Amino acid sequence: MSLRIVFAGTPEFARTALQHLIAAGFDIVLVLTQPDRPAGRGMKLQASPVKQLALEHGIPVAQPRGLRLDGKYPEDAAATREALRVARPDAMVVAAYGLILPQWTLDAARLGAFNIHASLLPRWRGAAPIHRAIEAGDTHTGVTIMQMDAGLDTGDMLLVEQLPIGADDTTGSLHDKLAALGGRLMVEALELAACGGLKPVPQPAEGLTYAAKVDKAEAAIDWSLPAQQIARRVRAFDPAPGAFTRLDGEVLKVWRCRVDDGAQAGPASPGAVLAADAQGIAVACGQGVLRLLQLQRAGGKRLEAADFLRGFGAMAHRRFET
Repeated sequence: MSLRIVFAGTPEFARTALQHLIAAGFDIVLVLTQPDRPAGRGMKLQASPVKQLALEHGIPVAQPRGLRLDGKYPEDAAATREALRVARPDAMVVAAYGLILPQWTLDAARLGAFNIHASLLPRWRGAAPIHRAIEAGDTHTGVTIMQMDAGLDTGDMLLVEQLPIGADDTTGSLHDKLAALGGRLMVEALELAACGGLKPVPQPAEGLTYAAKVDKAEAAIDWSLPAQQIARRVRAFDPAPGAFTRLDGEVLKVWRCRVDDGAQAGPASPGAVLAADAQGIAVACGQGVLRLLQLQRAGGKRLEAADFLRGFGAMAHRRFET
């Protein structure tokens, strides 16, 4: 049985899922994605990665600004409801769409709406599960395929697969692994749905955490924190928004670092530079020492510490600030 699928998604994570569904031969009858947004240096309108892929394959695209019939854009919601009625989907697949789906959209498909969520639910419900898993020091994460309901990531679990978080994983690298896993699992879930083989399981009551959206202000490095915690935040905020600090008033991004095991800051205050050479810039933290390995000046490129120091001057007696 070939299911008729409506796909709702916007960024690269969702594009990967859609690519898997297309490759598996599902009949994608409609794609919902966010409206084109200004992007790049020229701030020209740019289609989402999902829209670009859909158009390459000749799939109809709708870009409502909102889906609430009583909301700010009722005409968009009404047009989308009509498009869904005409599409007659068997299932809706949702991956990082970016709009809240009201109940009428969840009911539009015969089998309901299936969501790809990048965590092991109920841990890290919400907007930024990949960032928060790395920031918290989790050793594992994964993907949950969930039957959507009206709550925030509260629906029954359909498929779950675990993935280790590597010691050097950033949000960027982990995102790509989870996107591929999510696409594969969704194909499996839809194949099971086609033959009535899905077995929904309620989420456990224990272990619930929320992954709040990342605010740019969080990426400011607080040198009074333990080195281990700062290192996790640097990885969590790569590639966006990018952990940053200040040196003599200049904003610098820190992209790669490591904890200097066994090193002691002594009487130095947090943020003080302890040493700077080709091996990196050693900085005192609230607890322990962090060695900065890759940095970036405003408007410049990411540079390894040795190259960064050649263009920045002596570091002795200097201090990084939040």
